[in-house]
Amino acid sequence: MVENLPFQTLQHDGLTIEGYSRAAVQSYWRIPELKLGFDLGGSPWDFMNVPTIFITHAHLDHMAALPVYVARRRMMKMEPPTIYLPEENVEWADRLLKVWQRLDRGRMVCQLVGVKPGQEIELSRDHVVTTFETRHTVPSVGYLVWQRRKKLKLQYQSMSGNEIRDLRKSGVDVTHEVRTPLVCYTGDTAPPGLDNYPALYEAKILITEMTFFRPDHRKEKIYKFGHTHLDDIIERADRFKNELIIIMHFSTRYATNQIERAVMKRLPAQLRDRVKLWF
Repeated sequence: MVENLPFQTLQHDGLTIEGYSRAAVQSYWRIPELKLGFDLGGSPWDFMNVPTIFITHAHLDHMAALPVYVARRRMMKMEPPTIYLPEENVEWADRLLKVWQRLDRGRMVCQLVGVKPGQEIELSRDHVVTTFETRHTVPSVGYLVWQRRKKLKLQYQSMSGNEIRDLRKSGVDVTHEVRTPLVCYTGDTAPPGLDNYPALYEAKILITEMTFFRPDHRKEKIYKFGHTHLDDIIERADRFKNELIIIMHFSTRYATNQIERAVMKRLPAQLRDRVKLWF
């Protein structure tokens, strides 16, 4: 039996969140029900069946496993994956895969799709993904998965089924699209990456970073390197409407029990019950 890379699992409102994240080590996530993953700092064997990956930025701890993931899917006779990443990285990621193809002598087949903030990606009939600007030291984007449903327009809700059917047959569009923000993944970002996209605070599940937490950490240095501090989360406590907030990407300078004690002690009551610290 092959050992997997480590990851935690949590279920919320019909969705399974699985992943691992530690600053400068590895970040990788998947949501099986949505058939997608976020970032490729590592590539657990269990994650191979995910056909679509959204990469936030090209730092090694978020993208180093790209050739491993692509090669393993081919080895396991799976369809080539689709990988979304900042548009500035597409050419270099393609070169990287070609170099590994030459070294490995195995084809690296995938679809690399460049994205920029403000785009919309069709995931399935029921889900779309939007991209938004984050603030990091290299080109980066965040991703928000929306559920979409067709609902009867208000003016037709008092009509009978036959009347609605006749309207449809005559070419009248009797429905409108309703979207619900489901899962948001920010990757690494300084606080403006949170504030740039208000829908982030409305997502049912928010996965966001908090690399530093100690009071003596220098904010100007944290922001310069594109990260978030515990104080930034506390200052925005009233904005978070999320049902579940997964906080990840903690610095490796500190033990997990040290982080948990310090963070949970300072988190406001309105956040504490909704926050999951991810180690």
